[in-house]
Amino acid sequence: MYLKLFDLSDRVAVITGGGRGIGLEIGRALGQAGARLVLADIDSATRDKAAAQLTAEGLEAVALPVDVTDTASVASLADSVMDRFGRVDILVNNAGVSRLNAALDISDEEWRWVMEVNSNAVFWCARAFGRHMLDAGKGAIVNLGSMSGLIINRPQFAAHYMASKAATHHITKALAVEWATRGVRVNAIAPGYIGTEMTMQLKTMPEVYDKNIDMTPMGRFGEPSEIAAAALFLASDASSYCTGSILSADGGYTAW
Repeated sequence: MYLKLFDLSDRVAVITGGGRGIGLEIGRALGQAGARLVLADIDSATRDKAAAQLTAEGLEAVALPVDVTDTASVASLADSVMDRFGRVDILVNNAGVSRLNAALDISDEEWRWVMEVNSNAVFWCARAFGRHMLDAGKGAIVNLGSMSGLIINRPQFAAHYMASKAATHHITKALAVEWATRGVRVNAIAPGYIGTEMTMQLKTMPEVYDKNIDMTPMGRFGEPSEIAAAALFLASDASSYCTGSILSADGGYTAW
């Protein structure tokens, strides 16, 4: 009985930023559970390579373009998915950016860009796809927040990144409450430090990297597959009574 709760056979799952890193691994997890995958990414080479890779693994995956900061592009993606599949069951808002900078050195442009990608885009995508889910009376949205939306990281500075992820968490809760009686669940994952290409650039700053490891009770960075497993739970019927939840997957970082 319980294993069947994770079965996503025939469901259509859209993953933004699905071309690499955590997004690609989430696609793999949902695909192995039976979902038909739409890997949406602004980078054509990255998304096409990812779709080909998952297809070679026996999964059903297509690559579609999107600029998550452009509402017209997001609407076009939603239309393309509906035209192609006639339904959308799962949305994973994974696209995101990270920048480290002291508050007084953050330009207006850098602040707006981080907020646009990490929080505004979450709402644009949830609105576009949530509309179809609400019409169908069912759906699951999984947003990628961060432990940085719950606590303040140190020793690095990134006020814009932390603010954007806190906003993502609150968008998650607001939509979850608004849509709770209409069959659409909205949850978020709050990862800690995960060993992606973007995060591992911290190795060039030993004073930061070593401190991050030291402050994580499990003493290591997480793997993309560990976030993908959490996404599978929140996207599936196994989490049918969860909405508005922020699931921490941070090696214990926020448990101090």
